[in-house]
Amino acid sequence: MAATPTNPSTDSGKTPVTVLGLGAMGRALAGAFLKAGHPTTVWNRSEHKADELVARGAVRAGSVAEAVAASPLIVVCVVDYEVSHRILEPVGADLAGRVLVNLTSDTPVRSRRAAEWAAGHGVEYLDGAIMVPTPVIGTPEATVLYSGSRRAFDTYEETLKALGGKAPFLGTDHGVAAVYDLAMLSFFYSGMAGLAHAFTLAGEEGVPATDLAPFLDVITGIFPPIAKGMADDLVGGRLDGAGEGNIVMEAAGIAHIVEASRDRGVNTDVLDALKALMDRTIAAGHGESEFVRVTEAMRGAYA
Repeated sequence: MAATPTNPSTDSGKTPVTVLGLGAMGRALAGAFLKAGHPTTVWNRSEHKADELVARGAVRAGSVAEAVAASPLIVVCVVDYEVSHRILEPVGADLAGRVLVNLTSDTPVRSRRAAEWAAGHGVEYLDGAIMVPTPVIGTPEATVLYSGSRRAFDTYEETLKALGGKAPFLGTDHGVAAVYDLAMLSFFYSGMAGLAHAFTLAGEEGVPATDLAPFLDVITGIFPPIAKGMADDLVGGRLDGAGEGNIVMEAAGIAHIVEASRDRGVNTDVLDALKALMDRTIAAGHGESEFVRVTEAMRGAYA
């Protein structure tokens, strides 16, 4: 069982922090801790990536073990959990009694496996998800989600808020932060694909993206109430709905977009996949339902 974490501080009253991994995001994290006055130790396999941080007052560790020994709070941010495990495995014994916060983006399954590894080494473990780009890190608007050890979060909440003013604790399931991360990124990347398709189709019809962009507020503005209503219906089991829209009508609209795109030689792979889900839902007898019914097709109910 992990020891109860303490929150030792320096004469400045600020908790010492170690950051492992100095890619663009790792450097932003370390920079935010420095700006907030935390004694900050950094380590990266390519040592030169620490140069700018050292010039600002960070301490460059010569090894992972040295970096871990420097602080009670260890933050790791690398490309994936395979890399973080390779970094942390040799220093598992050194991490005992410390708090490890993994802000690496990966799957919920890997987050939970990492938590099991940490527990086996007497390490209090928090998993986190960074929901903003690097320029926003360290601001009150930045959102970083956390799940895992409640007492570790309570101990270091104020320290972690140096990374972002919005730092909600989502629960003791270590994988939950990753669930939020991937779900929100799924929405983001699907939206980016739709945006790319919109600009491409418009451009092939002679409408510049800069002319179309101001009108997209009409679409983005209706999303918040749609998201809330869809979530309420989904959780409440109201998959048929009673609104003006239905899947048959919406599938017909997508068919028009696909036809216009193919007329101009624009790729329709993303729309084809969505249309297939809607067609399966219609074939299963749910054509008059609201769009939320497509979630059943995504679960494989109408395969």
